[in-house]
Amino acid sequence: MPMTRDDAYNIVKQYVNNQNLRNHMLAVEAAMKFYALQYEPEHVEKWQIVGLLHDFDWEIHPTMEDHPQKGAEILKQLNVPEDIIRAVLSHADYTGTSRVSIMEKALFACDEITGLITAVVMVRPSKSLMDLSVSSVKKKWKNLNFAAGANRKEIQEGAEEFGIDLWQHVENVITAMQSIASEIGLAGAESMIQSGE
Repeated sequence: MPMTRDDAYNIVKQYVNNQNLRNHMLAVEAAMKFYALQYEPEHVEKWQIVGLLHDFDWEIHPTMEDHPQKGAEILKQLNVPEDIIRAVLSHADYTGTSRVSIMEKALFACDEITGLITAVVMVRPSKSLMDLSVSSVKKKWKNLNFAAGANRKEIQEGAEEFGIDLWQHVENVITAMQSIASEIGLAGAESMIQSGE
């Protein structure tokens, strides 16, 4: 039987306790779904699964020596299809797994940028994705001290490899993430009500 998105999310729930990490994987999944609808609409669920699973082992293997290589071994034991495992391996340059398919290139392009966009939202007064513009991300992009963990070189390389203008890509990923803003805690109003502001 082919793997489903629910199967993938069950793996995430089993291995990932950190809500921020889960939210990151959901954000990458949303971005992957956005691009799958453009490039391979017949394989949307597969692209979503790749987005969901790419960092599933980060909590248990938080080093370059182990992630995602040891995670790939777990996925093999769980009978995850080979092309999904290959895509997960390809999102880290140091694994030596080249990015060949458009799906693999999309994953690399969507990974780091979702982290930067999330960081920009978190410092906005609204704490919301819904009113986030590309220009706000551009301003923060230039400040290299801001979200220093978001690798700007990788973000640029990812967009180039994927064959898309960087700022168009940012706009697309914002749109994709807006579709799940409440789920990942970036809808603003709700979180402000909860915090009593």
